[in-house]
Amino acid sequence: MPAAFQYTPEPTTKSYDGPSRPSLAIMAPRDSNNGKHPEPRAKDSTTRPAADTGSGSGVRSASIDQNLQKLLTTYRIEAAASASSMVSTVCAFPLDSVKTRMQAHKYNGFVDCVQATYRKEGVKGFFRGVAAPMASIAIVRTVSFSIYQRSKKTYCDWLKRKFGVDVMGHVSSRGSYPNFWSVATFGAAGATAGSCITVIACPFELTKLTSQLSVVLAKEEKFPAPESKEIATSYQNKGTLKTLQNIVKNRGYAGLYTGFNLHFMRDTCGTAIYFMAYESSKQLLTTFGGDGTHSNPLAILVAGGFCGMASFAVLYPLDTAKTKFQANALVYPRGKKVPKIPINFFQKDMYRGIGVSLARSCLVNAIFFSSLEFLKKQIKMLNDK
Repeated sequence: MPAAFQYTPEPTTKSYDGPSRPSLAIMAPRDSNNGKHPEPRAKDSTTRPAADTGSGSGVRSASIDQNLQKLLTTYRIEAAASASSMVSTVCAFPLDSVKTRMQAHKYNGFVDCVQATYRKEGVKGFFRGVAAPMASIAIVRTVSFSIYQRSKKTYCDWLKRKFGVDVMGHVSSRGSYPNFWSVATFGAAGATAGSCITVIACPFELTKLTSQLSVVLAKEEKFPAPESKEIATSYQNKGTLKTLQNIVKNRGYAGLYTGFNLHFMRDTCGTAIYFMAYESSKQLLTTFGGDGTHSNPLAILVAGGFCGMASFAVLYPLDTAKTKFQANALVYPRGKKVPKIPINFFQKDMYRGIGVSLARSCLVNAIFFSSLEFLKKQIKMLNDK
């Protein structure tokens, strides 16, 4: 074949400056050492933090917080009442202890009782039995406020439906004053709450009273029965649970409800007066102060202190009769009848210790209601965020 017609292939190393499709070598470069494709690079932990596994727990934590917040909001009255009860109980318990001792035994006044208690029992004597009311008052007040709020709403709805009387609309309006319908509604709701909580409160209060009087009872000289001295000694310097067990041992399970009738009367009437005084005085103080929000801190503080004193002042002889009857019953053997204590109003002996009792009740309820309204507001703010 002539040379002119020979085909000469172009060298593969010929460069080409024009545009071309990218080669596979560019897309997948080979390792210069062994000609193999490199292993894929590990993901940089800094670009995607190891929060993928934690994100699930974060979501769960947020869900738990939301559920807890929802639960607090739904039961904000109960939560606030429980916490406030424990705070106010601890603050005023020494006064309660002195009050109980003065009701059950004779002292030459408040100072004499304080000195005698400190001399025989020390500082811990004033806080003897505090565990029982810490638990019981938190439970009782939580249940009491829950029943009161629901009863108040039920009675208000009934009055509005039957008689066209809007009790809460009247109370919450600026410049309003208590009237027959508002006072009656608060009283009825309070009586409902008081009558219900007696079943819970009676065993706890009896245990508290037994702990407070344990040392005094053991040092009595006169007893109604030969075994009474041993019974009285069994209560001395015992914890709350052991005291409860000893009451059951000496009086049976029914003994936990010793003085129930007196307790029922006191709590039903006392809680009615308590809420009537609080709601009405708060309404009056709010009106006089020119504050239409019904959340004035000073009005709440004063109304709380006043309602505690009002209920105790009216029913103090009934409370004294209950305390005396329960204290006497503690040293009686099971099955032996305990003599009744007459309820004598306006008799000096029935008002022993009323001064310290009123001071204690004023302090407890002023702290309680101030704390209650503050915590309710804080819980509500959580829901608003």
